[in-house]
Amino acid sequence: MKLAQLTGKTVGVCVSGGLDSKTVTKRLMEEDMNVICFCADLAQPDEDDIKNVISKMAPCGAETVLVDLKNEMADACFAAIKANATYDGGYWNTTGIARAVTVQGLVKAMKARGVNILAHGATGRGNDQMRFERYTRSLAPKMEVYAPWRDADLLEQFPGRSEMADYLAQFDIPAVIGMKKKYSTDANLAGLSHEAEDLESLETSMLIVEPTMGVWPQDAPDTVEEITIEYVAGEAVSINGQKLSSYDMMILANEIGGRNGIGMSNALENRIIGTKSRGVYEAPGMELLSQGLQNILQATLDRRATMLYQQLSQTISDQFYDGRGFDVATKAAIQGVEVLTASASGVVTLGLYKGNVFFNSMKAIEASLYNEEDSSMEASDGLNPESSQGYADILSVEACALAKAGQFNGDS
Repeated sequence: MKLAQLTGKTVGVCVSGGLDSKTVTKRLMEEDMNVICFCADLAQPDEDDIKNVISKMAPCGAETVLVDLKNEMADACFAAIKANATYDGGYWNTTGIARAVTVQGLVKAMKARGVNILAHGATGRGNDQMRFERYTRSLAPKMEVYAPWRDADLLEQFPGRSEMADYLAQFDIPAVIGMKKKYSTDANLAGLSHEAEDLESLETSMLIVEPTMGVWPQDAPDTVEEITIEYVAGEAVSINGQKLSSYDMMILANEIGGRNGIGMSNALENRIIGTKSRGVYEAPGMELLSQGLQNILQATLDRRATMLYQQLSQTISDQFYDGRGFDVATKAAIQGVEVLTASASGVVTLGLYKGNVFFNSMKAIEASLYNEEDSSMEASDGLNPESSQGYADILSVEACALAKAGQFNGDS
């Protein structure tokens, strides 16, 4: 879609208050169209006050609508944690999770304002362009999508940040270019993703990133912090005895995990469009709450249920990464996880130390399949070792048949 095709329509621009947002908004307002700006409040930890976006965008002349999606974002975090839905390299795909929440919330707000077209600031090289496009079309098939940074005319007019600043200066709109950044950051309640610029070189250490939600492990306290988390049906409901909502739980988990250097990771991920990208990620609360849950699931899931859980986890992760969070396959996989975690209730005590999370104890796991007597190597009232002989004989029949058929390649 080209700029000229927007004439006479109402355009909803997804904004963050930065140089790109101001440039796109003002450029659209020069055309014969109605422009309304929308910003999602996802409890971004890198924002002192998200309401500042409204004042930053005000000089452009368009109304800015702030949509409160903090609770929705917290629910999305809990769903991802319950499914252990991590992506390439085991990192928490915080941006991918947030895009489903963002577009769903903004599309609803835009439809209420009569918006015909959603405009986003994602580039033509990354994942977000696909996520914005697909989610918009999934939730509002009649709403069109305009991607300014895929429009050849705008790319020619604004090849760099200096051209954007010069353009805005014509209208006395403040525009700070600043020094060249070492990397770019996207943030929300689930965590932060850092990429581009200096991080594009594989010779650059991930330590150039300055953590926003906590510290690097080497800078964490020299003492172990012990915490106790209670789970009900796969969801954390209290930390150290304090009952909390999903949102408040994420805020506290981020704080605890962050100060102990939990959840810092580096990944070379496989993008939707087929290229690879390098990123450094922060997700202290996600990692902390997930590790506690995984301990309980080890006690409550049998071997085949564990395998199914892992398969569903991978499916859910891939679906959200690809912008398919509302697809039937995603919903079915999430329902499967709900069944598998329905009995995952109990209390876990963990120790946190310089980026590490280690198991201390578990209790009140009523659905636990673990029996100390059955697993004991000492004499006990558990499994009778003599009874295993019959099962061993049955397994040997198959082994002997395979050997006689020459299907083993051993040297003996």
